[in-house]
Amino acid sequence: MRTITVSIDLPRPITSVWSELATLERHTGWMVDVEHMEFVGERRSGVGTEMRVRTRVGPIVTEDDITVDEWVEPRLIAVSHGGRISGTGSFILEEIESGTRFTWNEELRFPWYLGGVLAGLGARPVLRRIWRRNLERFAAVLA
Repeated sequence: MRTITVSIDLPRPITSVWSELATLERHTGWMVDVEHMEFVGERRSGVGTEMRVRTRVGPIVTEDDITVDEWVEPRLIAVSHGGRISGTGSFILEEIESGTRFTWNEELRFPWYLGGVLAGLGARPVLRRIWRRNLERFAAVLA
């Protein structure tokens, strides 16, 4: 599957956006597809943080093991996804004239028994719409 990218421009300084984004336990408040998230171990931020996340997209529910692979304050959180659907994702913050651009990238691989590449192609527009909505909800949290 090719990378799915969504972004939003936020009228806030990058440090303000980072402060909310880096508080991982609050992601369930603005990610509509996340039903439940729990940390594995003591870490709550930074490289090596591990989470188990239950995600629902329509009737499809998955358990995702997420590990933070990169943490560059105040610009980047990059993760790897384990579980039935695997891949990588990143949250990138960039300073712009009007505030901060928040870009969300995901590259997910669906196993053959869930439809493989064809499922990935079909999921792209649905996931893009969900993640765009998530970014709008994130913006509302900052307001």
